[in-house]
Amino acid sequence: MSNNIEKIKIIGVDISVVNFETAQRYLFDNFEEARGNYICAANVHTTVTAHENYEYRKIQNSSFMTLPDGKPLSVVGKKRGKNLMGRVTGPDFLEEILRKTENSEMKHYFYGTTQENLDSFVSVVKQTYPNLKIVGVEPSVFRPLSEQEEDELLERIDESEADFVWIALGAPRQEIFCNKLSGRSNAVWVAVGGALNVISGVIPRAPQWMQDYGLEWFYRFLKEPKRLFKRYFVTNSKFLWYLFRDKGIE
Repeated sequence: MSNNIEKIKIIGVDISVVNFETAQRYLFDNFEEARGNYICAANVHTTVTAHENYEYRKIQNSSFMTLPDGKPLSVVGKKRGKNLMGRVTGPDFLEEILRKTENSEMKHYFYGTTQENLDSFVSVVKQTYPNLKIVGVEPSVFRPLSEQEEDELLERIDESEADFVWIALGAPRQEIFCNKLSGRSNAVWVAVGGALNVISGVIPRAPQWMQDYGLEWFYRFLKEPKRLFKRYFVTNSKFLWYLFRDKGIE
C-alpha cells in the first residue's frame, strides 16, 4: 500500500479518506514510514479550530493520518463521493490497536490526563489485554514542558523502545505536542484526547445507538451543558457556515 494516503480538504483541513478497518490496515502496512510521525483524530471542534488558526492547520495537515473522528466529517466525505469513508473514533481506534498488538512485541507508552485517571486506565487495560507490553505511563503536568523536560521525556521514550506513544492532552495542545516531538523519536505518536478516560470509564460513553447516529456529542452535552455549549452549538454552527461558504457540502 502506498504511504501517501488519500486525503480530502474539509474547510481547508486535510482529513484522511479511511474507515475503521482501512485506517488500521494503512497504519500497519506502512508502520516503518509512520515511525517519527503522528496521527490525529479530527472532529468538528478541531477542524473549525484549525480552519481559524493557520499554525494549527499546518500541524493537522502535516500528520501521517488524520482520522475522521467526528461523524459530520465522514458524512461530508461521502457526499463528495468517498463512499468508503467512515467514522473512526479515538477510543475505538486505540482499543483495536491494543487488541491487535497484545500478543506481539510492540510496546506502548501512555502520556497525559491525571495520575488517578491513568491508574484507572492501566487497570482496565491490564485486565482486558493481560499480555500487552506497557513500557511507560506518565500523567500530564498541565503546563508547557521546558526544553529540558521535553528532552528528558524523549529520552525515557527512547529508552523504553516504545512503538506507540499515546498522547492524551486535549486539542489543540496534544497535536502541537506531537508535531513538536514525534520526529525526534522512533515511535508512532497518536493524539487521542479523552480516549484513555473513556476506556477507563472515567468519562461515560454514549449508548451504542447514539454513537451509530452520530449523537455522542449530544450525550456529552447533556452531561456537561455549561462547559460544552460553546463547543457544540457555536462551533457546529461555524462548521456549517464555513462548509456553505466554501461550497463544501457539494
